[in-house]
Amino acid sequence: MSPATQKALVLPAEKASFELVTDWPVTLPGPTEVLVKLVSAALNPADAFIKDNGGGLLIPAYPFILGVDGAGVIEEVGSEVNNVAKGERVMVRAGLDVKRSTFKEYAVFPAAEVLRFPANISFDEAATIPLALATAVTGIWAHGEGNHSAELTPPWDEGGTTKYAGKAAFILGGSTSVGQFVIQCARMQNFSPIIATSSIKHEDYLKSLGATHVIDRSLSCDEIKNTLSSLTAGTTIELVYDPWGRDRDSHRFGYSVLAPGGAFVHVNPFAADWLADLVTESEKKGENKRVALSWSSYNSPGNKELGQEIFDRVPGWLETGVIVPNRFEVLPNGLAGVDAGLERMSKGLVSGIKLTVHPAETL
Repeated sequence: MSPATQKALVLPAEKASFELVTDWPVTLPGPTEVLVKLVSAALNPADAFIKDNGGGLLIPAYPFILGVDGAGVIEEVGSEVNNVAKGERVMVRAGLDVKRSTFKEYAVFPAAEVLRFPANISFDEAATIPLALATAVTGIWAHGEGNHSAELTPPWDEGGTTKYAGKAAFILGGSTSVGQFVIQCARMQNFSPIIATSSIKHEDYLKSLGATHVIDRSLSCDEIKNTLSSLTAGTTIELVYDPWGRDRDSHRFGYSVLAPGGAFVHVNPFAADWLADLVTESEKKGENKRVALSWSSYNSPGNKELGQEIFDRVPGWLETGVIVPNRFEVLPNGLAGVDAGLERMSKGLVSGIKLTVHPAETL
């Protein structure tokens, strides 16, 4: 039987300081839901941004609890649940829903949206996956009505591993959590070359994920463009993915190196104005360079079918190493370590890893 209350890291008001409480209610699962005891929760840029800047309309009410990624053990199941069972290990994606938020000890999720992971993956590794992988794949593979994707043929469909062979993919920020998964997705589709910008210290690791070349992110745009020209050697850049999404110049540069007919994918819903004039100019020239936006949720319009495909395949991909999780660093003191971790992220002091915490270790 789960406890009635739990430890939780609470935002009492917009832009307020965190408060660590011990009496936050544990919500019981409804008929189609499960209660998960969280073993690991991952920190994300979204958490740091909302903590520093406020969530605006994204946060329905305060007090609120952040945390959008986690992994744990199913503690209780609703009366109508038959796809998972108590005691199973699952990874979860919370979204901005306080019932599902992961900066606490227990969270409730729809049973259809928890994902088992294999024994070769730890709880911390599993916690690095849900949001970043969803962000990567919904921007490139979704095909349902109303999607905002580049609509590339996914690797499990006919042509998905052949039609992009010999075409280049370029990832701005390859060592970000999303960038690492985009590299692996491009590898699955046999893009070549797969080029990423990053701190050079991550070069070997990104190449182990599938990148063929890593360009120092500190170079100027002109230097990067010259390097791209030499690396592509006549092949066209059919996919550019910018997983960071806050930089106007980065977006414009990424779009500028894209081949006619190719797709530029980004994650910033406020960037349409930055790109509108470029898209208009491209259309006038007949280049038809596309712009796609990742919504990072399988519940968004056009993404549900993709979500089911990913849920069916991810356990096998993880077991065989087709997809590998992010590297991680466990912060001390459980939930009490989140604030300092988010501050490191805001200051740009986290690179190539995902920060995680263990709620049960909260002092």
